[in-house]
Amino acid sequence: MAIQQKLHARLVQKLILTPSLQQAIKLLPMSTIELAELLNQEMVENPLLEEMPTEDPVTQEAAQTTEAPEAEKKEENRDDTWDDQDYEYFFGEYLDDGYRPRQPQEVKELPPIENTLSSKGSLADHLAWQLNLQTVDDTVREIGAAIIGNIDDDGYLVASVNEIASLGGWDVTAVEQALEHVQTFDPVGVGARDLQECLLLQIRHLGLAGTPAETIVRDHLRLLQNHRIPEIARALGVDPEDVKQHIDVIRNLDPKPGSRYSPADSQYVIPDVYIVKTDDGYRAVLNEDGLPQLRISPVYRRLLDKGGEASDETRAYVKDKFRAALWLLKSVDQRQKTILKVATSLINFQRAFLDHGIEHLRPLVLRDVANDIGMHESTVSRVVNNKYMHTPQGVYELKFFFHSGISSSYGESVSSVTIKQRIRKIIEAEDQRRPLSDSKIMSILQKEGLVLARRTIAKYREELRIPTSNQRKVLY
Repeated sequence: MAIQQKLHARLVQKLILTPSLQQAIKLLPMSTIELAELLNQEMVENPLLEEMPTEDPVTQEAAQTTEAPEAEKKEENRDDTWDDQDYEYFFGEYLDDGYRPRQPQEVKELPPIENTLSSKGSLADHLAWQLNLQTVDDTVREIGAAIIGNIDDDGYLVASVNEIASLGGWDVTAVEQALEHVQTFDPVGVGARDLQECLLLQIRHLGLAGTPAETIVRDHLRLLQNHRIPEIARALGVDPEDVKQHIDVIRNLDPKPGSRYSPADSQYVIPDVYIVKTDDGYRAVLNEDGLPQLRISPVYRRLLDKGGEASDETRAYVKDKFRAALWLLKSVDQRQKTILKVATSLINFQRAFLDHGIEHLRPLVLRDVANDIGMHESTVSRVVNNKYMHTPQGVYELKFFFHSGISSSYGESVSSVTIKQRIRKIIEAEDQRRPLSDSKIMSILQKEGLVLARRTIAKYREELRIPTSNQRKVLY
């Protein structure tokens, strides 16, 4: 049987995303900062896009006074291909025969630029400075530099002694001696290989070697982490009150000595939407600070209107860029309108939260907002991604307003966030001598109309990072 190739025409329906729709979907999950970077990049790549100029009233008055004579000059030079540029208006004083350059004004002497610049010192720089200052032996200095290069921002040595020795072919004993030398540097505890060694270095620096505090860290650190003070007291043969005094000393030690020289940069949240309270209620306002206000360049638009003066290749290039610029502007406008719709819908659903706080936050899912604004859930999901909203109760991520709810005995749905807040307040008000167990917290909530299982209480308590009742009793 011979195999034959044939052509068949078939009509099939497919969902194809147009370039404009793809671009709109791409812009939705972007934050305001990311959108500003994208628009600035598009202005560089697309010559038809330009930022709207902020016109000065003085400039407008000057333009009106010169409008009539300039119109006459344009009539005389109608054949000039550069009639879109008003050279004499902008450069008239430079073209005047009597022009003289302006005399430089007297400038107050400023301090040199070197005195105005500042840079943050790192932990490695601080240790290297001490190494060069306190080390005479060149070999120890080389090994010390290798050790400092393997110390993380918290001050811990992340490489083993054997690994450092293999870097330069040094002897393991020499590396151990160099490490002991580095461990004498400031901050105290730097160069430790684990938490236990870090605490021991600080205890010995305080002159507490041989005390119960050193014994607790060296032999009973695991019991200390689990707050098992009675067992530590029995192991040391001392009174539990005396053990607490030594634990107070340990508690004041720094488990991350290098963090003070490697501070984390503050990350500021710029809200994408502001909720403003007016006489008529709440209103959502988009934050467009930093976003360039784009428009189609009028120069290139007139180039399209001039049919015979531009070549076909030029017109095709300008048309392609013009179409891309229009798609971008429409996509940005659609993005802003969609965010505004979602924010307005959140105002309608969470009005009690805006008035009274987190305890009145109602449960909400993406489907509720999608049905309210007439869009798909995936669109709402993209909108709330990486977006923040400034409310009278503080700045919250848009995702914060979407969470599950639990039905109460009164027939109302209560937000899981509200229940967590209630559990936190119950624990904060408990008797320190008798901390509440999860079962007792469950009973308290049941009296308030919230029926939850004990494992649900334990789950919410762990998410709040609150210890168990036994652990809280030891801490108290």
